[in-house]
Amino acid sequence: MTAAFTRAEQCCVAVAETFRGNGEILANPIGTIPMIGGRLAKATFAPEIVMTDGEACLIENVMPVGVADAERVVGAWNPYRAMFDIVWNGPRHVMMGATQIDRFGNQNIAMLGALDAPKVQLLGFRGAPGNTINNRTSYWVPSQSPKSFVAGVDVASGIGYDKAAALGQRAARFHCLPRVISNLGVFDFETPDGTMRLRSFHSGVTVDDITAATGFELVVPDDVGETRAPTEDELRWIRDVIDPNGMREQEVPNP
Repeated sequence: MTAAFTRAEQCCVAVAETFRGNGEILANPIGTIPMIGGRLAKATFAPEIVMTDGEACLIENVMPVGVADAERVVGAWNPYRAMFDIVWNGPRHVMMGATQIDRFGNQNIAMLGALDAPKVQLLGFRGAPGNTINNRTSYWVPSQSPKSFVAGVDVASGIGYDKAAALGQRAARFHCLPRVISNLGVFDFETPDGTMRLRSFHSGVTVDDITAATGFELVVPDDVGETRAPTEDELRWIRDVIDPNGMREQEVPNP
């Protein structure tokens, strides 16, 4: 019998799965549920991935999120300047947020509105252009709607498959968008034209729910199924070790 789990916990497992089979790379999940999922992967099926403490060290142990005095086992010093050596050489999988994402995987975290008259200032381009050219880049969207899954982003911070194709060999070396995970489901771009495809839907969600929350035509396979449920061991890691304060439930409340 599968143990009871929340939507947030299933999202954490979906994030963890993005790092399965990546090998010995730097895993850089950004945000609460991405960090929980990345640390869950390291704690269970992907001990070879390397993670940071969010500051200037690579750590060996699985740290809890949101715990200021948590013990850390430092494996190496990783100051800001050294981070770019990793970024530019490709052995990294980053999971970023996306205020907007379109059918080709173009991501916007910079601004909303027209480029010459923006309505809302967001984070800015940040590291998104370099990440998507140099590293595997997945995305986390905690509240999927037609405003976040859009027909076209207002500005492309991170480039999708259409823009990467237009760049040709300049983008061919490392550009890869393995997954998009939202509070409703899991998506990829494993289609002939590099457009977004529904990979799985979370428990309690229907395909109709997902298409209604998507502002473009989504590829939906006939055999699409439910996102994998957490195992009892994974729930123990999430609840007792990685997120003892339940921060995951604040990001994705249980429906």
